[in-house]
Amino acid sequence: MSETSGRRQRGPMKRGGGPVEKPQNFRRSALRLLRYMSRYKIPMMFMLLCSAAGTVFAIAGPRILGQATTKLFKGLIAKVDGTGVIDFAGISRILLTVLILYLISAAFLLAEGLIMAHISNDVSYQLRRDIAAKINKIPMSYFERRPYGDVLSRVTNDVDTLQQGVNQSLTQLVSSLATIVGVFIMMLMISVRMTLAVMLMIPLSVVTVSVTMRHSQKYFKAQQDYLGEVNGQVEEDFAGESVIKAFNREERSIRRFDGSNGKLYTSAWKSQAISGVMMPLMVVIGHMGYVVVAVLGSIFVVHGLIQVGDIQAMLQYTRNFTQPIQQIGQVLNMMQSAAAAAERVFEFLDEEEEDQTVEQAVDPEGLLGNVCFDHVSFGYQPDKIIIHDFCAEVRNGQKIAIVGPTGAGKTTMVKLLMRFYDVNSGSISIDGHNVRDFNRSELRSLLGMVLQDTWLFGGTIMDNIRYGKLDATDEEVREAARAAHVDHFIMQQPDGYETVINEEMSNISQGQKQLLTIARAILADNQILILDEATSSVDTWTEVQIQKAMDRLMEGRTSFIIAHRLSTIRNADMILVMNEGDIIEKGTHEELLAQGGFYSDLYYSQFETGEEETA
Repeated sequence: MSETSGRRQRGPMKRGGGPVEKPQNFRRSALRLLRYMSRYKIPMMFMLLCSAAGTVFAIAGPRILGQATTKLFKGLIAKVDGTGVIDFAGISRILLTVLILYLISAAFLLAEGLIMAHISNDVSYQLRRDIAAKINKIPMSYFERRPYGDVLSRVTNDVDTLQQGVNQSLTQLVSSLATIVGVFIMMLMISVRMTLAVMLMIPLSVVTVSVTMRHSQKYFKAQQDYLGEVNGQVEEDFAGESVIKAFNREERSIRRFDGSNGKLYTSAWKSQAISGVMMPLMVVIGHMGYVVVAVLGSIFVVHGLIQVGDIQAMLQYTRNFTQPIQQIGQVLNMMQSAAAAAERVFEFLDEEEEDQTVEQAVDPEGLLGNVCFDHVSFGYQPDKIIIHDFCAEVRNGQKIAIVGPTGAGKTTMVKLLMRFYDVNSGSISIDGHNVRDFNRSELRSLLGMVLQDTWLFGGTIMDNIRYGKLDATDEEVREAARAAHVDHFIMQQPDGYETVINEEMSNISQGQKQLLTIARAILADNQILILDEATSSVDTWTEVQIQKAMDRLMEGRTSFIIAHRLSTIRNADMILVMNEGDIIEKGTHEELLAQGGFYSDLYYSQFETGEEETA
């Protein structure tokens, strides 16, 4: 195993186990989201126009329908008195007019919904694109201090929540506000005094909404945070299922998951319970408005101030007035979830980025691969330096082995060379050019890397090897596979090179995965090679074959080999022995054994503990 200095911790994050952090500013998050959506100005304008038009046609219906009621009431009175008949033709015309108005309103509202669906889906599409682009610009340290599940939750759950919130809440909010304004005008046209009486319900509604929002927002934020923690634990447990079973830690895993799941349940229950109180209260307030309209309307009809149909219209308008207020309450609940999700998404998008390019960048074309480590000092945390004063000169074509106990800083030096991290002091240069003077992508094009932790994607074996050189021909892929001594294994598969590796990579062994990654590095044909325990997962016989292929591959190339099996690096041009971040010995295999120092003790201890020696 290579050292774990600064490596990503896969356990539960402290943020999930400690106190829930205070919710961020709701208004700031909403304004940030609106600014993000400013690119949709024209569709938003059409959506607002459709909403306004749909509302206008809808709110005109009750007033006109009230005229039918008045006409019917007067006809009944006249028929009872024997002075007239019911004008069914007139009533039919009124009802037909109302039907047409409602159909037109429905058409505008349908257009509004379609436009908003397009906007919300495009927002989620763009956010995921921005996140995908951001991932490649964020420093490696970000992912090493967070579980993958939390990052995944921001890309999936939080963006989905945001999309649903935008799609459902924004249209409903616009429609409700337009309805309130339109209904208010229509109510004033019927009776100012009755309208003012109904308006007394508004302060009570506003207080109900604001109090509910204030108490539920922190639980909505906590719900999104704990959802990310649960996702992280699920991803971790699924990836390490075999280890969990091997150590009989199923119960511990379940207990830990139950703890996080319980916190998610509690926060979700509290947020929904508190916000759920809003609707019953708003219904009660709405019914109070009905009572006021019924009582006042009856009095006004008796005194001849309004018509009977106006009472019906006012009752409908009162319902249409209080219902949007209730809907706004629901919308605000959805917006709280959306705002909490937006905070997490924008928090990720606001993360500090690495500088990907530099002015007057060094052209990597034609570089030989001479590497110089000049008094390099580094720590993953500024106050905890783990590489103190690393100095080494590596000439083109040399094979350099870096050995030492776990935690000595071997893999860290490789990360610094790849510029996954930047040194605290000192410098690393290639052919006299500081690695900081390269564009990151061009610097890494010089370097080929095979890690102890293998990575393959769901796809064919051919595609996985070709990942090292995307324009490689099929024959070049096969040559690389033969050089890595993996061709024989591939041809034994049912579909040969077209065999699909499943997502869990359970249809090939760990050693076979390692061989495929080595073939990928051979195909890439980089000027500088980095092998971090590259043969740790293969058997001794295969390791011998790979070593022969690697020797041919490394001819004329600068190579860094991190190894614990010291028998595999005896032919290295130079061996750097590291301990606690410093080079304590350097030389060839024979020179270091003759010194009888740290390397000698480390080498012979492998045979005492049963390590095989490769002859």
